[in-house]
Amino acid sequence: MIYLRNIFLVIYWLLILGIMVKILLDNRQPTKTMAWMLVLWFLPVVGILLYIFFGQDTRRQRFISQRSLDQLCKRSMLEFVSQRNLKIPPSQQQLVKMFANLNQALPFKDNTTQIFTNGYEFFPALLRDIARARYHIHIEMFIFANDALGQLIADALIDKARQGVEIRVLYDDVGCWNVKNSFFERMRDEGIIVHAFMPVKFPAFTSKANYRNHRKICVIDGHAGYIGGFNIAMRYVKGFGSQPWRDTMMRIEGGAVYALQRAFLVDWYFVEGTLITNHKYYPPLRDVPQNDVLCQVVTSSPISPWPDIMQGYVRILLQARQYVYIETPYFLPTETFFFAMKAAALAGVDVRLMMPLHSDTKLVEMASYSYLPKALEAGIKIYLYKGGFNHSKLLISDDMVSSCGSTNIDFRSFENNFEGNAFFYGSETASALKQVFLNDMKQCDVWSHTTDVPRPGLPKRILQSLVRLLAPVM
Repeated sequence: MIYLRNIFLVIYWLLILGIMVKILLDNRQPTKTMAWMLVLWFLPVVGILLYIFFGQDTRRQRFISQRSLDQLCKRSMLEFVSQRNLKIPPSQQQLVKMFANLNQALPFKDNTTQIFTNGYEFFPALLRDIARARYHIHIEMFIFANDALGQLIADALIDKARQGVEIRVLYDDVGCWNVKNSFFERMRDEGIIVHAFMPVKFPAFTSKANYRNHRKICVIDGHAGYIGGFNIAMRYVKGFGSQPWRDTMMRIEGGAVYALQRAFLVDWYFVEGTLITNHKYYPPLRDVPQNDVLCQVVTSSPISPWPDIMQGYVRILLQARQYVYIETPYFLPTETFFFAMKAAALAGVDVRLMMPLHSDTKLVEMASYSYLPKALEAGIKIYLYKGGFNHSKLLISDDMVSSCGSTNIDFRSFENNFEGNAFFYGSETASALKQVFLNDMKQCDVWSHTTDVPRPGLPKRILQSLVRLLAPVM
């Protein structure tokens, strides 16, 4: 018996050492490498399982051929070329060029936007657009819940499918793990094409579980689109505790809808393998006034060679001259992003960070709080939102550049998830999103050296720091 146990231990430690060598050869960020080393060393067996499910690096894999990607982008590129009098603000030309080079994200002008900050505004607007649809509806959600609201949206889609409208729905398999397949089958039975993103099923339960489609994009007839942080779930109207979840979604009409359409169709090809390039999905603009509201829809993913959205955020922080306001539900920043935040604040830029006073995940909350003392030391102003759980993801800088989308300030969004954000250039949208931030500030406690926000004792600070070690793998 002892002989068998020794053989098992030898095999186990050889496996651990082999995985550690593989992690070292991946040449990841040192903090992430150390986090996985600690997980493997101090969590016997469990550490190996966590690595298999969540730790393998797929960034160098290519799931979409360049030829197919070029074909999927062709129509949106044609619409981009057809634009007249495209003016890019001189101060933002390098940022726009960077996104175009990294992501093939093209800037589109002539956009009108509408901002929704609660479910009582957003979901009726979405239902109105669904009711008006005549040709096609494309919906991509991390969570499409089987609750009263999810059933209402599903009923509206089924009604349009019966009218002959072409409908495609893409949901994340892990985000909808607790949703029974019968919910989606009901839509399929009515002619709606529904697919799960990277299904994770035994025995094919692999690192796919770690790479999730966190994007929230809707496109109606190629004329109206939505992007932001809202999922389809009752939590946005029923609440977190006594308060509904606070989030931000933007409705766009204009050239940027071509970019939203392109983002959806690339993901659709990723899942179904069907190239959809018909011109009908990129119809001529209608009833959109010509203006200089410029927008780029930027996507990022673990299979991209660069962390596109994080690099954009870093660029914005380092080029800011007056202020950068950031709103995020989770704050587990990469070293690069946190350094850029602190550097901007130390240079005299008014950097403000807003996060929930209480998160929906206790471990993430504890790890997030461990970053705040250093942020405060660098001069970053910290606002803790107490009006429920704030799930909004915003960034605004210098009354000129602003962003809204699905990207959290954490390792998972920056490196592991498929994310999507709209970046706007110009004072009109920046001022509108800035006002959203300022309104949210009214429901915040300020954490500073002079305020009375409770500080954790030594045991809790030690626990926060220990949990923080796992931030790169959360």
